[in-house]
Amino acid sequence: MRSSIGTIARRWGAALLAGALMLSLSSCGGEEELKNLISQEENGERVVNLFSPMEKTDPEAENVARSACDLTIAMAEEELGLSLAYRTYTAESYQDKTYDEVTLDRARNNMDDIYLLNPDTILALGEEGKLADLSGLESAKNLREIIRIANTVNGKLVAIPQEVVTYGLFINKDMFDQCELELPETPEEFLECCRVFQENGIETPVGANRWWLETFVLAQAYADLYNGGNTKGEIAALNTGETRYSDYMRPGFLFLQEMIDQGYIDPEKALVSEAMEGEREDFLAGKTPIVMAYWGAANTETAYGKTDFQLQVIGFPSSRGQMPVMSMTGFAVGAEAEHREEAMEVLDVITSDQALQVYSETNRVISPSKNVSVDCIPALKPLNDRVEEGVYVLGSNAGMKVEQWGNICLIVRELLEGAAVDQCMESFDRLQDEALHGEE
Repeated sequence: MRSSIGTIARRWGAALLAGALMLSLSSCGGEEELKNLISQEENGERVVNLFSPMEKTDPEAENVARSACDLTIAMAEEELGLSLAYRTYTAESYQDKTYDEVTLDRARNNMDDIYLLNPDTILALGEEGKLADLSGLESAKNLREIIRIANTVNGKLVAIPQEVVTYGLFINKDMFDQCELELPETPEEFLECCRVFQENGIETPVGANRWWLETFVLAQAYADLYNGGNTKGEIAALNTGETRYSDYMRPGFLFLQEMIDQGYIDPEKALVSEAMEGEREDFLAGKTPIVMAYWGAANTETAYGKTDFQLQVIGFPSSRGQMPVMSMTGFAVGAEAEHREEAMEVLDVITSDQALQVYSETNRVISPSKNVSVDCIPALKPLNDRVEEGVYVLGSNAGMKVEQWGNICLIVRELLEGAAVDQCMESFDRLQDEALHGEE
């Protein structure tokens, strides 16, 4: 059984993966009835159907730049001699249904061959046996181990992403230098930096919004789980109830409470601010030394890609030092898809190292393959170095029975609204108990 928090989280959780190319996943509108949005070609051509939230660039147009995903799909079409037909979630097609709800319906009814899915949907469909096991694909052999773990349900690898969206702290290095501060590694060092900034006239050192404060919690909660050598065992213990999510979450929530109590963040402003809406202006103006955002924001001039100061992007403070937080969507194949074998071949091509290199170079993002690296701007090097060292935590993990990204964000909002840390921990215990009850 899913809780009301979990249900709400699915409605907007996809929008939080803001760095991913293909995510405008929580739009609504149009008619309710499930239907195929295009018809199958009837001329004998091999066609594989992909359901996703985005349209495909006109495949007939010559010399027109296609998106990073389209480039990899073109590789599959050419290599395999087939066509990939997009069946697309649009505002005109579904009324009051999220992308997640629609993909659940379509996959359960075998309406498509390949699906682009969010982590909670991967978990639900994987548990129902609706997704094919991808572990036999050649491309699966090249995945970073932690990515494989995050997309494994009941022992089967059921989804593979094309990119991993990585979040970090965006730092005004000039302001740190002016206050003679080293970039923080641990929660204690971070809080000390905030104290020094306040002493030097920076009233609110950390710019926050209503979406991304959970990144502090995730970094502290799961630093050891993902980097301590027993990831599978610790997740298994959480999934059986042997250990409690609240025990992992408490240090991060106590850390946020300390930031609230000391005035290092403005909880009232954070509660009503969209991502980058409330903090971007002050950060760019040199009034706020620290904000949080995703990797791609450092490459985009409309975000933080053009600053008048030295920008550095580092991981969040944790017991293991600066910790990147990663989240992802994934491509999956229906277990009973009409064109299952062809779909498996397509997925093997578009998630191959060759295709992922093209994808990563086009979008300048971090690849799920351990063999693919991307040149990044100097500001991102500290964050990228940690990822290449294999040091990071996942903000989304289909292998966990309780959805992480959306639920943690909502419970952080409870804290911002004045709930005590113990009350927030009760929310986690309730989510875990409901997930376990659903297994009985």
